[in-house]
Amino acid sequence: MIRKIGIVSPGDMGHTVSQVLINNGLEVFTCLAERSQRTRQLAEKVGITNLSSYDDLVQNADLILSILVPDRAIDAAHQVSESIERTQAQILYVDCNAISPNTVKQIGQNIMDSGGNFLDASIIGPPPRKDGSTRFYTSGPNVDQFCRLNQHGLDIRPLGSQIGLASAIKMCYAGLTKGLTALCAELLTAAEVLNVFDDLVAEFEISQPVLYQRMRNGLPSLPSKAKRWTGEMEEIATTFADVGLTPDILLGAADIFRFIGRTELANLSPEDKDDFPDLEQVITRLAKELD
Repeated sequence: MIRKIGIVSPGDMGHTVSQVLINNGLEVFTCLAERSQRTRQLAEKVGITNLSSYDDLVQNADLILSILVPDRAIDAAHQVSESIERTQAQILYVDCNAISPNTVKQIGQNIMDSGGNFLDASIIGPPPRKDGSTRFYTSGPNVDQFCRLNQHGLDIRPLGSQIGLASAIKMCYAGLTKGLTALCAELLTAAEVLNVFDDLVAEFEISQPVLYQRMRNGLPSLPSKAKRWTGEMEEIATTFADVGLTPDILLGAADIFRFIGRTELANLSPEDKDDFPDLEQVITRLAKELD
Protein backbone atom coordinates (compact mmCIF):
# COMPACT_ATOMS: atom_id res chain seq x y z
CA MET A 1 0.00 0.00 0.00
CA ILE A 2 1.28 3.46 -0.92
CA ARG A 3 0.79 6.04 1.83
CA LYS A 4 3.86 8.28 1.67
CA ILE A 5 5.07 10.17 -1.40
CA GLY A 6 8.38 11.98 -1.82
CA ILE A 7 8.35 14.99 -4.14
CA VAL A 8 11.40 16.49 -5.84
CA SER A 9 10.58 19.35 -6.03
CA PRO A 10 7.45 21.28 -4.95
CA GLY A 11 7.58 24.05 -7.54
CA ASP A 12 4.59 25.22 -9.59
CA MET A 13 3.67 21.77 -10.91
CA GLY A 14 5.13 19.76 -8.04
CA HIS A 15 3.32 21.51 -5.21
CA THR A 16 -0.01 21.34 -7.06
CA VAL A 17 0.39 17.59 -7.65
CA SER A 18 1.29 17.25 -3.98
CA GLN A 19 -1.85 19.12 -2.97
CA VAL A 20 -3.98 16.66 -4.96
CA LEU A 21 -2.31 13.71 -3.22
CA ILE A 22 -2.65 15.28 0.23
CA ASN A 23 -6.31 16.09 -0.40
CA ASN A 24 -6.79 12.43 -1.30
CA GLY A 25 -5.37 11.02 1.90
CA LEU A 26 -1.62 10.66 1.30
CA GLU A 27 1.34 12.16 3.11
CA VAL A 28 3.86 14.07 0.99
CA PHE A 29 7.49 14.69 1.95
CA THR A 30 10.30 16.67 0.38
CA CYS A 31 13.82 17.89 1.09
CA LEU A 32 14.12 21.65 0.64
CA ALA A 33 17.88 21.90 1.07
CA GLU A 34 19.21 24.45 -1.45
CA ARG A 35 15.70 25.24 -2.68
CA SER A 36 14.41 28.78 -3.22
CA GLN A 37 12.25 30.74 -0.80
CA ARG A 38 9.40 30.54 -3.32
CA THR A 39 9.58 26.74 -3.36
CA ARG A 40 9.64 26.67 0.44
CA GLN A 41 6.52 28.84 0.57
CA LEU A 42 4.70 26.66 -1.96
CA ALA A 43 5.55 23.53 0.03
CA GLU A 44 4.36 25.06 3.29
CA LYS A 45 1.19 26.36 1.65
CA VAL A 46 -0.08 22.87 0.78
CA GLY A 47 1.22 21.01 3.84
CA ILE A 48 4.26 19.16 2.48
CA THR A 49 6.56 17.87 5.23
CA ASN A 50 10.17 19.03 4.87
CA LEU A 51 12.87 16.49 5.76
CA SER A 52 16.47 17.37 6.46
CA SER A 53 18.15 15.20 3.82
CA TYR A 54 17.63 13.01 0.78
CA ASP A 55 18.61 10.04 2.94
CA ASP A 56 15.59 10.77 5.14
CA LEU A 57 13.43 11.22 2.05
CA VAL A 58 14.20 7.83 0.50
CA GLN A 59 13.75 6.11 3.87
CA ASN A 60 10.38 7.72 4.63
CA ALA A 61 8.66 7.61 1.22
CA ASP A 62 7.09 4.68 -0.62
CA LEU A 63 7.88 6.28 -3.97
CA ILE A 64 9.45 9.50 -5.22
CA LEU A 65 8.08 11.76 -7.95
CA SER A 66 10.69 13.90 -9.68
CA ILE A 67 9.03 17.03 -11.11
CA LEU A 68 11.63 19.64 -12.02
CA VAL A 69 12.89 21.87 -14.78
CA PRO A 70 14.61 19.60 -17.33
CA ASP A 71 18.14 20.83 -16.70
CA ARG A 72 17.93 19.74 -13.04
CA ALA A 73 16.58 16.25 -13.69
CA ILE A 74 19.95 14.48 -13.93
CA ASP A 75 21.45 16.15 -10.86
CA ALA A 76 18.36 15.44 -8.76
CA ALA A 77 18.39 11.78 -9.77
CA HIS A 78 22.08 11.57 -8.90
CA GLN A 79 21.42 12.95 -5.41
CA VAL A 80 18.61 10.47 -4.86
CA SER A 81 20.64 7.55 -6.24
CA GLU A 82 23.46 8.31 -3.80
CA SER A 83 20.95 8.27 -0.93
CA ILE A 84 19.45 4.99 -2.14
CA GLU A 85 22.91 3.44 -2.25
CA ARG A 86 23.82 4.73 1.23
CA THR A 87 20.58 3.67 2.89
CA GLN A 88 19.76 0.58 0.80
CA ALA A 89 16.21 1.93 0.55
CA GLN A 90 13.83 -0.11 -1.61
CA ILE A 91 12.06 2.72 -3.36
CA LEU A 92 10.49 3.50 -6.73
CA TYR A 93 11.75 6.65 -8.44
CA VAL A 94 9.31 8.07 -10.99
CA ASP A 95 10.86 10.64 -13.32
CA CYS A 96 8.06 12.94 -14.53
CA ASN A 97 10.29 15.53 -16.19
CA ALA A 98 10.13 16.92 -19.72
CA ILE A 99 13.26 15.18 -20.98
CA SER A 100 14.21 13.12 -24.01
CA PRO A 101 13.88 9.32 -24.03
CA ASN A 102 17.66 8.95 -24.04
CA THR A 103 18.02 11.30 -21.07
CA VAL A 104 15.40 9.38 -19.10
CA LYS A 105 17.12 6.08 -19.90
CA GLN A 106 20.38 7.53 -18.55
CA ILE A 107 18.61 8.59 -15.35
CA GLY A 108 16.90 5.23 -15.05
CA GLN A 109 20.18 3.37 -15.29
CA ASN A 110 21.65 5.58 -12.57
CA ILE A 111 18.76 4.86 -10.21
CA MET A 112 18.74 1.12 -10.91
CA ASP A 113 22.53 0.84 -10.53
CA SER A 114 22.13 2.28 -7.03
CA GLY A 115 19.58 -0.41 -6.12
CA GLY A 116 16.37 1.55 -6.68
CA ASN A 117 13.46 0.88 -9.00
CA PHE A 118 12.66 3.24 -11.85
CA LEU A 119 9.71 4.35 -13.90
CA ASP A 120 9.44 6.78 -16.81
CA ALA A 121 6.56 9.28 -16.67
CA SER A 122 5.50 12.55 -18.23
CA ILE A 123 2.88 15.17 -17.46
CA ILE A 124 0.60 16.61 -20.12
CA GLY A 125 -1.61 19.49 -19.11
CA PRO A 126 -1.38 22.34 -16.60
CA PRO A 127 -0.84 21.98 -12.85
CA PRO A 128 -3.87 19.89 -11.79
CA ARG A 129 -6.07 22.52 -10.21
CA LYS A 130 -9.16 21.12 -11.99
CA ASP A 131 -10.29 17.50 -12.31
CA GLY A 132 -9.52 16.04 -15.73
CA SER A 133 -7.07 18.74 -16.76
CA THR A 134 -3.82 16.83 -16.33
CA ARG A 135 -2.62 13.38 -17.36
CA PHE A 136 0.41 11.37 -16.29
CA TYR A 137 1.68 9.00 -18.97
CA THR A 138 3.95 6.26 -17.70
CA SER A 139 6.06 3.37 -18.99
CA GLY A 140 8.43 0.83 -17.53
CA PRO A 141 8.40 -2.34 -15.44
CA ASN A 142 6.73 -0.88 -12.33
CA VAL A 143 3.62 0.79 -13.72
CA ASP A 144 1.15 -1.04 -11.46
CA GLN A 145 2.62 0.48 -8.31
CA PHE A 146 2.51 4.02 -9.70
CA CYS A 147 -0.97 3.51 -11.16
CA ARG A 148 -2.31 3.00 -7.64
CA LEU A 149 -2.20 6.78 -7.37
CA ASN A 150 -5.22 6.79 -9.68
CA GLN A 151 -7.09 6.09 -6.43
CA HIS A 152 -5.68 9.29 -4.94
CA GLY A 153 -6.65 11.95 -7.45
CA LEU A 154 -4.19 11.50 -10.32
CA ASP A 155 -4.97 10.40 -13.89
CA ILE A 156 -2.20 7.92 -14.76
CA ARG A 157 -2.16 6.21 -18.15
CA PRO A 158 0.30 3.34 -18.79
CA LEU A 159 1.92 3.03 -22.21
CA GLY A 160 3.84 -0.21 -21.80
CA SER A 161 6.92 -1.74 -20.21
CA GLN A 162 9.57 0.16 -22.20
CA ILE A 163 11.32 3.05 -20.47
CA GLY A 164 11.28 6.05 -22.80
CA LEU A 165 7.75 5.80 -24.17
CA ALA A 166 6.27 8.21 -21.63
CA SER A 167 8.99 10.76 -22.29
CA ALA A 168 8.57 10.33 -26.04
CA ILE A 169 4.88 11.25 -26.03
CA LYS A 170 5.65 14.35 -23.94
CA MET A 171 8.40 15.46 -26.32
CA CYS A 172 6.16 15.14 -29.37
CA TYR A 173 3.20 16.80 -27.66
CA ALA A 174 5.13 19.74 -26.21
CA GLY A 175 6.88 20.22 -29.53
CA LEU A 176 3.47 21.27 -30.82
CA THR A 177 2.05 23.19 -27.87
CA LYS A 178 5.11 25.04 -26.61
CA GLY A 179 6.77 25.17 -30.01
CA LEU A 180 3.66 26.87 -31.36
CA THR A 181 3.71 29.29 -28.42
CA ALA A 182 7.28 30.26 -29.30
CA LEU A 183 6.34 30.77 -32.95
CA CYS A 184 3.35 32.95 -32.01
CA ALA A 185 5.48 35.10 -29.70
CA GLU A 186 8.11 35.53 -32.40
CA LEU A 187 5.78 36.38 -35.26
CA LEU A 188 3.75 38.87 -33.21
CA THR A 189 6.94 40.58 -32.03
CA ALA A 190 8.15 40.75 -35.62
CA ALA A 191 4.80 42.23 -36.68
CA GLU A 192 5.13 44.91 -34.00
CA VAL A 193 8.64 45.84 -35.14
CA LEU A 194 7.46 45.89 -38.78
CA ASN A 195 4.47 48.13 -37.91
CA VAL A 196 1.80 45.63 -38.98
CA PHE A 197 0.73 44.26 -35.59
CA ASP A 198 -2.82 45.66 -35.66
CA ASP A 199 -3.33 44.60 -39.27
CA LEU A 200 -2.09 41.09 -38.54
CA VAL A 201 -4.37 40.80 -35.52
CA ALA A 202 -7.33 41.92 -37.64
CA GLU A 203 -6.54 39.18 -40.15
CA PHE A 204 -6.18 36.58 -37.38
CA GLU A 205 -9.59 37.58 -36.02
CA ILE A 206 -11.08 36.85 -39.47
CA SER A 207 -9.21 33.72 -40.54
CA GLN A 208 -7.62 32.28 -37.34
CA PRO A 209 -9.98 33.21 -34.48
CA VAL A 210 -9.36 30.08 -32.40
CA LEU A 211 -5.59 30.34 -32.65
CA TYR A 212 -5.65 34.08 -31.95
CA GLN A 213 -7.75 33.54 -28.82
CA ARG A 214 -5.17 31.02 -27.70
CA MET A 215 -2.49 33.69 -28.16
CA ARG A 216 -4.50 36.17 -26.10
CA ASN A 217 -5.01 33.64 -23.33
CA GLY A 218 -1.53 32.13 -23.26
CA LEU A 219 1.09 34.70 -24.14
CA PRO A 220 0.60 37.01 -21.12
CA SER A 221 1.83 34.20 -18.82
CA LEU A 222 4.68 33.12 -21.09
CA PRO A 223 7.42 35.32 -19.57
CA SER A 224 6.86 33.68 -16.16
CA LYS A 225 7.57 30.27 -17.74
CA ALA A 226 10.11 31.09 -20.46
CA LYS A 227 13.25 30.25 -18.48
CA ARG A 228 11.84 26.85 -17.48
CA TRP A 229 10.72 26.08 -21.02
CA THR A 230 14.10 26.78 -22.62
CA GLY A 231 15.61 23.50 -21.47
CA GLU A 232 12.48 21.60 -22.48
CA MET A 233 12.81 22.85 -26.06
CA GLU A 234 16.42 21.70 -26.09
CA GLU A 235 15.36 18.24 -24.89
CA ILE A 236 12.76 18.05 -27.67
CA ALA A 237 15.37 19.12 -30.21
CA THR A 238 17.63 16.32 -28.96
CA THR A 239 14.75 13.83 -29.22
CA PHE A 240 14.13 14.74 -32.85
CA ALA A 241 17.85 14.67 -33.70
CA ASP A 242 18.15 11.22 -32.12
CA VAL A 243 15.61 9.82 -34.61
CA GLY A 244 17.22 11.54 -37.60
CA LEU A 245 15.05 14.67 -37.83
CA THR A 246 16.22 18.27 -37.71
CA PRO A 247 16.57 19.77 -34.23
CA ASP A 248 16.63 23.30 -35.61
CA ILE A 249 12.92 24.16 -35.26
CA LEU A 250 12.89 23.49 -31.53
CA LEU A 251 16.34 25.00 -31.00
CA GLY A 252 14.81 28.14 -32.48
CA ALA A 253 11.98 27.89 -29.96
CA ALA A 254 14.59 27.57 -27.20
CA ASP A 255 16.23 30.76 -28.48
CA ILE A 256 12.92 32.63 -28.31
CA PHE A 257 12.24 31.47 -24.75
CA ARG A 258 15.82 32.33 -23.77
CA PHE A 259 15.32 35.85 -25.17
CA ILE A 260 12.02 36.30 -23.31
CA GLY A 261 13.55 34.88 -20.14
CA ARG A 262 16.17 37.64 -20.13
CA THR A 263 13.57 40.44 -20.05
CA GLU A 264 12.15 42.11 -16.95
CA LEU A 265 8.82 40.45 -17.71
CA ALA A 266 10.39 37.14 -16.70
CA ASN A 267 10.77 38.36 -13.11
CA LEU A 268 7.10 37.55 -12.59
CA SER A 269 6.18 34.10 -11.27
CA PRO A 270 3.01 32.08 -11.95
CA GLU A 271 1.66 33.29 -8.59
CA ASP A 272 1.74 36.88 -9.96
CA LYS A 273 -0.96 36.17 -12.54
CA ASP A 274 -3.04 39.17 -11.43
CA ASP A 275 -0.12 41.39 -12.44
CA PHE A 276 0.51 39.86 -15.87
CA PRO A 277 0.43 42.41 -18.71
CA ASP A 278 -1.99 41.77 -21.55
CA LEU A 279 -0.96 40.45 -24.96
CA GLU A 280 -0.35 43.86 -26.50
CA GLN A 281 1.80 44.97 -23.57
CA VAL A 282 3.88 41.79 -23.70
CA ILE A 283 4.55 42.15 -27.42
CA THR A 284 5.33 45.88 -27.12
CA ARG A 285 7.91 45.18 -24.40
CA LEU A 286 9.49 42.34 -26.36
CA ALA A 287 9.75 44.55 -29.44
CA LYS A 288 11.48 47.26 -27.38
CA GLU A 289 14.06 44.70 -26.24
CA LEU A 290 15.17 44.49 -29.88
CA ASP A 291 15.98 48.21 -30.14
